[in-house]
Amino acid sequence: MSNQKRTTLALAAALAGSVVVAGAPAAHAEVVDVNYQCVTPIGPKGAVSPIDIKSVESGDGHKLTMSFRKGVSSSPVELGKGAMNPSAVIELGGAEQGKVQVTGPANNEAIPANTPIKISDLSGTYTPKKSGKVTFTAGVLTIKALGTTTTCTPKNNPGPSLELDVQAAGGSSDGGSTDGGSPGGAATGGSTGGASGGGELPRTGPLDSAAALGTLGGTVLLSGAAGVLWLTRRGQRSAG
Repeated sequence: MSNQKRTTLALAAALAGSVVVAGAPAAHAEVVDVNYQCVTPIGPKGAVSPIDIKSVESGDGHKLTMSFRKGVSSSPVELGKGAMNPSAVIELGGAEQGKVQVTGPANNEAIPANTPIKISDLSGTYTPKKSGKVTFTAGVLTIKALGTTTTCTPKNNPGPSLELDVQAAGGSSDGGSTDGGSPGGAATGGSTGGASGGGELPRTGPLDSAAALGTLGGTVLLSGAAGVLWLTRRGQRSAG
């Protein structure tokens, strides 16, 4: 085998070792049909709306946007511009349990009577308290209009619209739910990150694993480069 072919093979092996890490997805999103059953001032109503949830990193947290593809519930009278105010909760699952409150602007145009109410995009901020894979699922929707409140609850046990690999702020893997309902619970939530773990360093989740893999990939790349230099020098000595 010629020196040129040996050099090409060594470079290919080094690059293959470094590329493996880059393919791991950090997020997964899909549109999920949510069957909302609503308790309204004039009786029960229901509607199915496809829901998607998007995330954009913002400082130590993530800005979440919840979008409704179809209208939900209806009103027996016209709702004038600015008469309807929506809000909802997004349920957290996986590495962290809790809720994120999302809100949106009032309707920017009148909603005719007895027509599905189009919900504007709702947004809120999620700051991770634990590291790992966290799921985001559509929760209860609340519609306030003309002094009344309509509550719409998902009844079909919808799956998550979004899954993220997150890192807790400050690198800590401890923390409680994001709904702030039990401040004492966050302090006693667990001791997996403490120094009393028998000398083992704390593991804060998948991102640490990704960093370790990245280091491994870099090591493989350097090893491959060293191999190229060795083969090249060996070839030069053989030629001499």
